Amino acid sequence: MPQRPIIVKNGRLIDPVQGFDGPADLLLADGRVAAVAGPGAIPAEDRLVFDAQGLWVLPGLIDMHVHLRDPGHEHKEDLVSGLAAAAAGGFCAVLAMPNTSPPVDQADLVKSLVARGAQAGGARLMQSAALTKGRLGQELTEYDALKRAGAAALTDDGSWVADAAVMRRALDYAHVCDLLPLSHAQEPTLAPGGLIHEGRVSTRLGLPGQPAQVEEMAIFRDLALVRLTGKPLHICHVSTASGLALIRAAKAEGLPVSCETAPHYLFLTDEDVGEYDANFKINPPLRAAADREALRQGLADGTIDVVATDHAPHSSLEKEVEFSDAAFGAIGLETALPLTLELLRALALPPSRLAEALSAQPAKLLKLPGGTLRPGAPADVTLVDPQEAFVYRVAESLSKSRNSPFDGRRFQGRAAAVIVDGEIRWRRPTL
Repeated sequence: MPQRPIIVKNGRLIDPVQGFDGPADLLLADGRVAAVAGPGAIPAEDRLVFDAQGLWVLPGLIDMHVHLRDPGHEHKEDLVSGLAAAAAGGFCAVLAMPNTSPPVDQADLVKSLVARGAQAGGARLMQSAALTKGRLGQELTEYDALKRAGAAALTDDGSWVADAAVMRRALDYAHVCDLLPLSHAQEPTLAPGGLIHEGRVSTRLGLPGQPAQVEEMAIFRDLALVRLTGKPLHICHVSTASGLALIRAAKAEGLPVSCETAPHYLFLTDEDVGEYDANFKINPPLRAAADREALRQGLADGTIDVVATDHAPHSSLEKEVEFSDAAFGAIGLETALPLTLELLRALALPPSRLAEALSAQPAKLLKLPGGTLRPGAPADVTLVDPQEAFVYRVAESLSKSRNSPFDGRRFQGRAAAVIVDGEIRWRRPTL
């Protein structure tokens, strides 16, 4: 049944692709942006009117790095719960990682997940597929078949492809198939048992550390292969100043490289591990304060292209155990937008920077038709209340898991509603 056209009126429309930031009304019809006009210029007629007074109207937010644990670990998360949490966090679409059980390395599994995601409600599911069979880093998967099945990107996330010859072929083959390869840049042999960042805190807590060079060495090798092949590569969850410096230099050189970081690296440090709090056990680990500040500057100057959550749900069975036995990871779908808003204020950045890092750039890198609200674009819209004050309570999360390092944090600003394909998929109950 066709969706009723929607007018989003009285909002502040922010679209960096069009270079627009100002009052405007938006008409959504037949799953597309039908018109953008000045306030009051679009007649109501037989249309659903959404009053966005006091709200930012953004191109639909896209999280290009999430773990939905389906298949194999649905007790932590599944497509329905994960996509619902994404919508509640303001995301219209998410890219799910393939490090599931079994790994997503077959076309039939990609096709099944995409079909199930389309029926789940909430945010739109985009599924990535493994770079190598079994994510073992030895033999490439069938990229062309995976793309035809609906794969939106390629990655062995959770593992680095350590064999340089294999990774070189992956970059070439992915480019031929027009799929973006994503690298989990962590050299696996330098500190295989590292639990937190190697430094003063790891020494004090008596925990094996993971030095920054684990990331730096992997990024250096990856960039060398980009230089050799001339093919694009995206670096996941950058956590170190030294790794970021390599990427900045590569971009200045003109290499086709992009990168992301996660909100927890922009706000937390290894000091926050406190007395062995497993909610702060994340991989890559939380780094030193100097790394955090370098990443903030990298976001401000555009070296960091994307903010992605690396949403990694775990149940109490995996987290409420001895720190050394606890799983790595934190949930982040419902805190990413409030944290990014807080960072905009701290760094005096314009709202367009948020729209770039959480919408326009992910769309560009993944070659999606979204990331903008120009007429003809998909009717994916995120409405944000930049002023609403609230306390985040993880017990109220729509995720199945509760492993958040931000439980009880006070915020100003969060999602007010999410429209996907011209359909209101989620809205705050008070609206």
